[in-house]
Amino acid sequence: MASDRMLAVYFDNPGGPENLYIKEVPKPIPGEGEVLLKVAVSALNRADLFQRQGQYHPPPGASSILGLEASGYVSELGPGCQGHWKIGDPAMALLPGGGQAQYVTVPEELLMSIPEGLTLHQAAAIPEVWLTSFQLLHLLGNVQAGETVLIHAGASAVGTAAIQLTRMAGAIPLVTAGSQKKLQMAEKLGAAAGFNYKEQDFCEATLKFTKGAGVNLILDCIGGSYWEKNVNCLALDGRWILYGLLGGEDVSGPLFSKLFYKRGSLITSRLRNRDKKYKQMLVKAFTEQILPHFSKDGPQRLLPVLDRVYPMAEIQAAHEYMQANRNVGKIVLELPQ
Repeated sequence: MASDRMLAVYFDNPGGPENLYIKEVPKPIPGEGEVLLKVAVSALNRADLFQRQGQYHPPPGASSILGLEASGYVSELGPGCQGHWKIGDPAMALLPGGGQAQYVTVPEELLMSIPEGLTLHQAAAIPEVWLTSFQLLHLLGNVQAGETVLIHAGASAVGTAAIQLTRMAGAIPLVTAGSQKKLQMAEKLGAAAGFNYKEQDFCEATLKFTKGAGVNLILDCIGGSYWEKNVNCLALDGRWILYGLLGGEDVSGPLFSKLFYKRGSLITSRLRNRDKKYKQMLVKAFTEQILPHFSKDGPQRLLPVLDRVYPMAEIQAAHEYMQANRNVGKIVLELPQ
């Protein structure tokens, strides 16, 4: 393969996992203030599945290649780079796309150092989901010590990060999940209680746990099918953060009146299409406040949860595994070196 080419995960037409294949494409060239990262490991996110299905397009100007996070080594510095990065430095990156390829360009401010003691596989599991969880809890949810937080999909990658960050903030995490195995993992990470949504009403269980007060904060990636239970178990002046629509986008019923009488706030969020300035602010805050806890031993040490590692050539199997909701934590992809 020529030096100006690389391998990337690709699909020509939207559809199922069978449409994915590995394609030789041009290697990107870093622009002003950008770094070229040689990718060792990338990771899979729900957004990749939706993009492959034709339901979630990259932001304007972003790579159409899948992959919202990656770890690897600095390969080249573009013109105007003024940071501390040097060629060969290990790093991990938050991306709007392009991570599931051998090389990706990144604004230097969106690169993060890999915490001491973590592998490249663990590092690839941090940027998108941990920055999402940090944003939801702190920047949008304003979580406070002593509050109760209900985290849907508690065994997902975002869920496992949110449990740990909630505990670190001195708040009490409750989770929903669809199997005993997932609930056990969530409780191992620090969830105070877990509710199997397939076997019990999580709203009733949440109200029982909180002695009728309800939860102060809900992190919701489900949407439509959960709206009524969410608003019913929300505390007065509670905040409901919607960051996904896995359970549908339609609502039928008195959502506004129920929310109004609880003085509740409904806040929506997407990280991928945020502008560069916002992402720089988010990465800086996360790097200063959270990142050191990945390399510290002790009760507040943070750990990315890895479920499975797939070689890039098995990208179809990786998508099938996530689509079946079998993962507990993160699915990562090894790139050929």
